[in-house]
Amino acid sequence: MARLSDIIEAFIKQLIDDTNGTIEIQRNELANHFNCVPSQINYVIDTRFTMERGYYVESRRGGGGHIRIRRVNINRPGDYLMHIIASMGSAISQQSAEAFINNFVDYDVISAREGYILKAAVSDKALSMVQLPNRDSLRAVLLKNMLMSLIV
Repeated sequence: MARLSDIIEAFIKQLIDDTNGTIEIQRNELANHFNCVPSQINYVIDTRFTMERGYYVESRRGGGGHIRIRRVNINRPGDYLMHIIASMGSAISQQSAEAFINNFVDYDVISAREGYILKAAVSDKALSMVQLPNRDSLRAVLLKNMLMSLIV
């Protein structure tokens, strides 16, 4: 039997597919639809619709909590990579960097071999001479530069 979180995720993904990549929903309405608490909806959105998974989420509190979820267009790899570069921030953990890289491979934005090379370059092992939090900052700079080189 499927878990409620999986059912909610599938429902939201179907809505996104039906509306060409962008939806605006109300947290309370969705919670009522699935007969659950709004925090269950928040959990699904926070864990399943992340930047690493190719989604951009805007949340507005109050008035039932409107949420806009937009799927990043991966049909144009350059746009997808630029979106990730712009949203990455000034520091990134090895785990988050690997999640991005895995998605790039899964979406055929880069080859599996390129993915292995990127992971090796931004691994804690390769950056072990630099202490945290500087290591995560250096990792972000390296990853952004490598991704930019794939665009041009």
